[in-house]
Amino acid sequence: AEAVVFRKTLRFFNQLLLGGLLPDIPHFYASPCLPRKDHIQSMGSQNASNGVLDAIWKLLASIQLTIVLLLSLAGTSIIGTLIPQNSEPAAYVAAFGETLYRFFAVLGLFDMYHSWWFQILIVLLAANVVVCSADRLSAGRRILFVRRPAYQAARFRNLPDREVFTEERDPGILRTLYEPYVSKKVHAVHIETSEGGFRIFGENGRWTRFGVYAVHLSVVLLLVGGLIGSIFGFDGFVNIPEGDTVQQISLRSTGERLRLPFAIRCDDFDVSFYETGAPKEFRSSLTLLDNGRPVLQKDIIINDPLRYQGISIFQSSYGTMPSRDAVFSFTSRATGMVYTREMKVGQETQLPENLGTFVLAELRHQAQFKGHPVGDAFIGRLTMPDGTGHEVVLPIRFPTFDRMRRGEVVIAVDQFKEKHYTGLQVNKDPGVDLVYSGFILMILGCYVTFFMFHQQFCVELSQQSERTHITVSGISGKNKPGMMVKTRRLAQRLKKMTEKPE
Repeated sequence: AEAVVFRKTLRFFNQLLLGGLLPDIPHFYASPCLPRKDHIQSMGSQNASNGVLDAIWKLLASIQLTIVLLLSLAGTSIIGTLIPQNSEPAAYVAAFGETLYRFFAVLGLFDMYHSWWFQILIVLLAANVVVCSADRLSAGRRILFVRRPAYQAARFRNLPDREVFTEERDPGILRTLYEPYVSKKVHAVHIETSEGGFRIFGENGRWTRFGVYAVHLSVVLLLVGGLIGSIFGFDGFVNIPEGDTVQQISLRSTGERLRLPFAIRCDDFDVSFYETGAPKEFRSSLTLLDNGRPVLQKDIIINDPLRYQGISIFQSSYGTMPSRDAVFSFTSRATGMVYTREMKVGQETQLPENLGTFVLAELRHQAQFKGHPVGDAFIGRLTMPDGTGHEVVLPIRFPTFDRMRRGEVVIAVDQFKEKHYTGLQVNKDPGVDLVYSGFILMILGCYVTFFMFHQQFCVELSQQSERTHITVSGISGKNKPGMMVKTRRLAQRLKKMTEKPE
């Protein structure tokens, strides 16, 4: 009675708590004597461990998991299409509100393809494909990984598509004719004797069964290549004025600054236009500097990037910006006199009428004044004779902007030169080679899977009523019309070999 209770209790916990992971071992449950406590613990832990591994393997080998993962990736891709990726936070707040913005930011929906959960889906799908392929290979190992396949004569009997003809010669004589020819046309030839004759078996294209596994491997390469690019790659941009050198770019995903292992210098920029005014071509002359030394120079245009150390630099956009030198006007409020000076960034000038000293500090793009954007502006420092200093903001679009300061001198940007800047897209994708390999392998795998097939042939000779009956048949898992044509050709060739010349 105690043994029965123990067995039922163990089965109950196995099904309820472990989901049936423990194997149903007959001698373990049916033992008339209870095993020792230490033996129960050791076997329980071992069975539970094996059961968990088996459950994980079965989960990864299930087609249901594949469907769930594919639907999840499709659904998340739709979300990534509906929600613009890597935009400014202000745009998201304006579109969704602050509450939804924070919720979506936690989920990583604004940079979905680099989020941890999307990468987990990719890893699970790759593992699912690998395990499914391994499981299927294991099931078909007797067909795929044998040197001499085992042929079954019963499979070739009574096939509707077979060729039958007769010969007057003895089966032994016909064997000397047929065996060398069949050995040239097919592989893995095997001959066995039968009642009144013999059978010649052979096959072609067994390797074509690996076509589907090539497709599976190509999917894994695509997934792994995309995952490597997502984790270890980057995508950024930078604007470089003519003659300037930069070594940092802005990442599109986060807006953070990334330092490159080399510097990029824009030596020249040219743009040509159609008669309608639309840009026809814009070309950047770039020089890459490694530790200050030029290492590579190239003119790039659209779809003709520069590549160095695994980093690609594409021509993306262009624009104009004020140059770093300009003509400034200084108007004295006391006398109304206007004085002009041509200055460069970093230059200092002494103003007449004892109005002080002015230093042109910088050219600031997208400058702000008391929290309000004013566009591109020169920033200067005005020091009065008494030693007091003032920061002067001089927006290029608003020449009279400095009047609001109500100082003794009014400063304005009188003239300035514009120069072009080139907009470059800079990215690195270390997984791109795997992705290209996956595409090529997928094309080859699909061709093998759909247009080539495994074929098995059987040529059976049996002597009946002083004549030899020859039956040529063939089987294939697919493309049965093509298999029928090959069988008919083989039979016609064998029949022609035994025909007597006239």
